[in-house]
Amino acid sequence: MRKAILIVLTCLICAPSFAQTFYKEISSERLNSVRRIKIKLPKNYDENSDIKYPVIVVFDGDYLFEPVIGQVDFQTYFDDMPSSIVVGIMQGDERVYDSHYDALTGLPMDSGHRFHEFVSEELLPYIDKKYNTSKFKVAVAHDIMGSFVNSYLFKEDLQFQAYVCISPDFVGSLRNFVSKRLDISKEDIFYYMATSEKDIPEIREKVLSTNALINEVENQNVTYYFDDFENETHYTLVTGAIARSFDKIFEIYNPLREKELEEKVFNYDGTLDKYLVDRYKRIERLFGITKEISEKELEKVANVAEQREDSKSLDKLGKLANKLFPETLLGTYYIAHSAEMRGKTKKAKKIYESAMVLNDATNIDRDYIAAKIEELTLALVVDVEDEELEELKEEEEIENEEK
Repeated sequence: MRKAILIVLTCLICAPSFAQTFYKEISSERLNSVRRIKIKLPKNYDENSDIKYPVIVVFDGDYLFEPVIGQVDFQTYFDDMPSSIVVGIMQGDERVYDSHYDALTGLPMDSGHRFHEFVSEELLPYIDKKYNTSKFKVAVAHDIMGSFVNSYLFKEDLQFQAYVCISPDFVGSLRNFVSKRLDISKEDIFYYMATSEKDIPEIREKVLSTNALINEVENQNVTYYFDDFENETHYTLVTGAIARSFDKIFEIYNPLREKELEEKVFNYDGTLDKYLVDRYKRIERLFGITKEISEKELEKVANVAEQREDSKSLDKLGKLANKLFPETLLGTYYIAHSAEMRGKTKKAKKIYESAMVLNDATNIDRDYIAAKIEELTLALVVDVEDEELEELKEEEEIENEEK
């Protein structure tokens, strides 16, 4: 039942996608022919906007394009990945020539080399010039093209930062070259590979041996993910692999999840405002896009600061919130609460009072602040009464001693 609901939801989300999908023809000098491509632009795409989008290039676009755009629409709907430009290369009968390779090295040669250059020197520059693209580009491919896309790893300037190789039919010595190339990379690379227990036996064997080689790579610039699906064939594993690969590649783009809050944020060695700011700076550095810190994210991290009894982090998160949302009382609330945690009741009350002229935040309003002010006012009165009682007791003790 749950699976059926997800399928229906995916269809509803993806239904508008086809209206935004169109074909283009590119005249290629490298191929001496005209090539057809399919393009899917993000929802509400505006060519006059400064917003930049990652590019996902789908090889074998004849059959892989629709599964990819379906997954992109599904994950962007839930903000699990950035909106992206998807480009599908229609290969059809040309696939045999496009994938032509040297039997020894497994690298493209002759017509395969010309197709390699078409993508890197004609298609990608065309997309960059025509659309608002970021520097982050993903190559998605299956079978023999899943082997082919690895050739872009060996270019001096990486044009693809992420590689999704679904049941790649590795040829020649390419799998040995791939692991060595990943081992020495000085640039950030995301590399995903998948097979399945019912995959074509020859392909599965080569994928598993390649996985063993890549697992020996110790390079902090390389993020590697591998899936071995159960009960899936060479073809049925495709949709699951696309979903898993995007989920992993764009993992840091996801909203903060409980696992990250528990394992990374709670144990972070430093003030939590820095963790949050660095996280979003990394998103910008990796994907070439700007994602704003939301009130919800701030609240999640502030809750962790309270759990840690970390008043310093809460104070700094308040100052960060004041920069990001100066019109709301969110930042002032955190600063006041930080003072309250340190026992600075008078200071906290004064800061809470200053928040009453600001707008409500999403989950904190002025009624709540007013209740906090009343609570602290009562606490201050009680403190004064306690001090007076203590003074009277001291005076009585002095009088009794004198008698």
